[in-house]
Amino acid sequence: MWTTEHNIETSAAPEEIWRLWADVGGWPEWNGDIERIELVGAFAAGGTIVITPIGQEPNDLRIADAVEPELFVDDADLGEIVVRTIHRAQRLDPERARITYRMEITGPAADTLGPQIGPEISADFPQTLAALAERAEG
Repeated sequence: MWTTEHNIETSAAPEEIWRLWADVGGWPEWNGDIERIELVGAFAAGGTIVITPIGQEPNDLRIADAVEPELFVDDADLGEIVVRTIHRAQRLDPERARITYRMEITGPAADTLGPQIGPEISADFPQTLAALAERAEG
């Protein structure tokens, strides 16, 4: 398994972060790497997010878990590997919350492919988290 994790603290409430997550069509407003995005079904376990990163082919992200306003988990099954991203909003105290993105790459080729593609896929996590926090605070 290959993993990485990034987090940021914010004055935004987890409920506000959740509102932005659940508005999948609005993700390009705070995630600059998205060319096109669509939610198929509900923003809940079993739903699918079809995401097209700029200059790339579309990918299906299956929502594996969703617990409002705390977290959602999406899985991208790429055959030899599964890329799981855990998005968490955790209240720290009445004034602050922490947003965490954790990526886990598993499967038969995880030890080989994880270190190759994991850093590329997660490279924008710090910028995306900063933009998400800024938008949630606004």
